[in-house]
Amino acid sequence: MAPTRTKARQASPQPPEPKLTPAELIQRATALRPLLRARQADCEALGNVPADVNAQLVQAGFYRTIQPRRFGGYEFDVPTFYRVMIEIARGCAETGWVVALTSGHPLVAAAFSEEAQCEVYGAAGEFRCPAAFTPPGKAIPVDGGYRISGAWPSASGIDHSTHFVTMAAVADDGASPGAPPRAVLVLFDRSQYQVRDDWQVMGMQGTGSKTVVASDVFVPEHLTASTKGLGRVSDVTIRGPDLYSNPMYTERIGPFLIGETAAVAVGAAYGALDLYEEMMRTKAAPFPPHLERFKDPEFQHHYGRALALTATAEAALIRAGEDFMDYAREDAAGGAPFDDAREQRLTLIELQSIQLAWEAVELIYRTAGTTAAVKQGQPIGRFFRNLAAIRTHPALQFDRTAMAAARTRFGVQQSGPGAGVGR
Repeated sequence: MAPTRTKARQASPQPPEPKLTPAELIQRATALRPLLRARQADCEALGNVPADVNAQLVQAGFYRTIQPRRFGGYEFDVPTFYRVMIEIARGCAETGWVVALTSGHPLVAAAFSEEAQCEVYGAAGEFRCPAAFTPPGKAIPVDGGYRISGAWPSASGIDHSTHFVTMAAVADDGASPGAPPRAVLVLFDRSQYQVRDDWQVMGMQGTGSKTVVASDVFVPEHLTASTKGLGRVSDVTIRGPDLYSNPMYTERIGPFLIGETAAVAVGAAYGALDLYEEMMRTKAAPFPPHLERFKDPEFQHHYGRALALTATAEAALIRAGEDFMDYAREDAAGGAPFDDAREQRLTLIELQSIQLAWEAVELIYRTAGTTAAVKQGQPIGRFFRNLAAIRTHPALQFDRTAMAAARTRFGVQQSGPGAGVGR
């Protein structure tokens, strides 16, 4: 028998600092950079963002950057979100990844009912919600909701979570023959899942991207949301209730989810460039006449090239964030639709930003010298390993989206496996 459903709290939390501006939040992220950089090694060794560092991230309001103002957030726009995450990742890529992939998920929560959102944001608006969608769990329909079981790997930042969002396939023997499989998005409270400590990797170790486990947990129906079926969350999510005047919460989420990761990559490239500049100012070139590296033409060229790659990646990403907001507003106003072509365009720009950031970090790593890059514990090597790990993410493979964009442009039907975007 399912537990008795309790009425959701009709909370109206206020943002902790109602007059906080985007510029002030970005400045806070910039000011925190020295601490994050000093704690990089601790983050990696712990396999998690240190608790005292995370407490400062919470206090500063970074997790509320894009959270709806109605539910205690600051509701800043997508470009502001990207700028904040770039600054955090510039100090520590692993910390940036955790904050970006946790604080960005109010856009996923917006697919749920008003009752669900009132409940999860609660009276205080504390909502730190990692996500992992594959493989899907299993949802067994019962009176009032579902019993959910599953094991979802790579839930970044889960140890600092208040909630968790995932996907589950509905076990429904009554489905019509040939009908697509039913699936639901599921919002868990922290008390409903366990964390399996199984994240041991060569890069991004400090993200604590562990496996979330739930075993026959009752979830009331209002804490689930219907989907178009199984698949990448950006492809199957159904638009949520019309709760907000801001169309950021009701338009396509795929480009935003890719942008979360691109912001971290750009921040990592800037972090590596900071270290490279310090090395150039303090070390001599390895070959005669042994000039200080900042006076050596070869290193000047390397630095200028890395700066060009990183700055271009940043400019493209911020412009993609601005276009995201413009596309959402146009669609909401009945103008040009935020369609597949626009989604794919933004995603390609963001993926290209990641590629440019990677090229910058690879150049820095390759030319910094063995001691600065390869020696155990060196931060340039850490940025390199972290960005190398980011590039393995299945949703960040450029070719797949490039082909999908071409098919959309030419009206060619998909002939192979799915080629959508998102997680």
